[in-house]
Amino acid sequence: MAHHPIIEAFQRAGQAQVFAFFDRLAPDAQQRLLAEAAEVDLAEVERLYRSLVAKSDGAAGVNLAGLAPAPYEKRPEHGGDAADWARAKAAGEAALRAGRVAAFTVAGGQGTRLGYDGPKGTFPVTPLRQKPLFQVFAEKIRAAGVRYGRPLPWFIMTSHANHAATEAFFAANAHFGLDRARVHFFRQGRMPAVDFNGQIMLETPGSLALSPDGHGGSLRALDRSGALDLMKREGIDTLSYFQVDNPLVRCIDPAFIGWHVLRGSEMTSKMVPKAYAEEKVGHFCMQDGKSVVVEYSDLPMAMQRETDAGGGLRYIAGSIAIHVLDREFVRRMAAGAEGAALPFHRADKKIPTVDAAGGAVKPAKANGVKFEMFVFDALPFARNPVIIETLRADDFSPVKNAEGLDSPQTCRDDQLRQFARWLTANGAAVATDPSGRPAVTVEVSPLFGYDEDSFADAWKNLPVKPAVTDGLYLA
Repeated sequence: MAHHPIIEAFQRAGQAQVFAFFDRLAPDAQQRLLAEAAEVDLAEVERLYRSLVAKSDGAAGVNLAGLAPAPYEKRPEHGGDAADWARAKAAGEAALRAGRVAAFTVAGGQGTRLGYDGPKGTFPVTPLRQKPLFQVFAEKIRAAGVRYGRPLPWFIMTSHANHAATEAFFAANAHFGLDRARVHFFRQGRMPAVDFNGQIMLETPGSLALSPDGHGGSLRALDRSGALDLMKREGIDTLSYFQVDNPLVRCIDPAFIGWHVLRGSEMTSKMVPKAYAEEKVGHFCMQDGKSVVVEYSDLPMAMQRETDAGGGLRYIAGSIAIHVLDREFVRRMAAGAEGAALPFHRADKKIPTVDAAGGAVKPAKANGVKFEMFVFDALPFARNPVIIETLRADDFSPVKNAEGLDSPQTCRDDQLRQFARWLTANGAAVATDPSGRPAVTVEVSPLFGYDEDSFADAWKNLPVKPAVTDGLYLA
C-alpha cells in the first residue's frame, strides 16, 4: 500500500481497515477515499467511541434531577404584557433597519420521506402557485429587506448530498429576485459511522460510511465556512435560524429579534404550547439554573402528562426549532472554548457496509453507530437565554410526511387558514369552515404581505379591493 500521511495516521489510530481495499481502487477512487478520510477527526472519533459506545449500558440515560418547566414570555392574548411586546417589536425593527440581521436556513435534507426526489427546499408547497419552500423563504426575506430598507443576507446550509442540486436550483430561478451576492451556501459537516468496536465503517470498498453531523453541526459549519467572519465584516450580529421544512415560519420576526436584543440574549427560542401531552416535540425545561431542551423520547410519559393547579400541562413549552442566535455565541460554541461545546448524541443504525472480501452487506439489524449534534443543546451555554411564545397558526406547519400529520395537505390547509385570517382581519369577506379554512383556494405572495403587518399595509394601499374568489393571487 502507498505511503501516505493520511493512511499512516489511520494505521496509528487502529483504523487501518479503512484502506483495506485501497490497492484495488482506480487512482481517482483512491483520491476520493483519501479526501473523505481527510474530513475525519480521528481523535474526536476515538473520544466519542469511548464516551458513547464503549460504555456497556448502551445509550446513557438523561439526567432528570431537578428538572422543572422553563419560564417563557406569554403572548399578549394569553396574558403577556402588551407593552413589553410592543417594546420588543420596536427594538427588532430598529435592528433590521440597522442591517444587524441575517437569515439562516438549515437545508441539508432530501425529500425522500415525501416520496420526492431532490433537496427538500425544492419541494412545492403553496396552495395555488405551487411555489417551492426555498421560494417562499426567499420572497419573505426579499420583502423584509424592502420593508426595513436593508437587504438581508441569507445563509443556507446544505449537505454533501444536495449542495450542487441546491445551488443549481437557485441559479436556474435567478435566486428568486435576491441579490446572488447575498445568498451564501455552505455544506454541513459529516461524521463517520463506527461499528460497536469503534472501527470506522466503509460503505463501499472506496468510500466511508459518512453522514451529516446533525443540525447542531450548523454552528461548526457557520464558523468553518467563513460565514461568521463575513457577518462580522458586514456588521451583522444576529442570526435568524429556521429549518427548511416549515413554510409558515416568520423567518424575519421583529418582536422575536427585539426580545433577543433587549435582553442581551445569546440564544432566543420560540415555543408553542403543546397541543396534547404526548405531542412529539422537545420540551423547554430548567435544570441547575440553566435552560435546556429535553426530547420527548427522554421525558417520562408521567412527566409529559403532569398538570398544574389550573389543569393545564406543566411541561407545556414545545420546541419548534426556531431560534435567534448571537454571532459571537455561535463562534464560541463552534470553537468549543470554555467547555462550551455541543455534545454528540449516539444513534444505533442499520448501516450498509462491506464484508472482509469487499462484498456489499445490507444489515437486518443495527450494526453501528452514527453521531450527531442538536442545535438546542447550545441553550444551556447561552447567556440570558429567552423563550417566547408564538402561535402555532402563525409560525409552524412543517412538511415532513407524505400524508397525515405534518404533510403537504395539512401545510396547505394551514397556509389557506393564515391567508383567510389576514383577509378577514382587514375587512374582506371570506367564507370559512369551522376550522378557519376558506371555501376557496387563494394565495398571498410574501412579496405582497409576509406577516400581519405587511399584509395590512399592502391591503390598505390597494385602490380597489379584489373579491375573495377561487384562484385569487395577491402579489
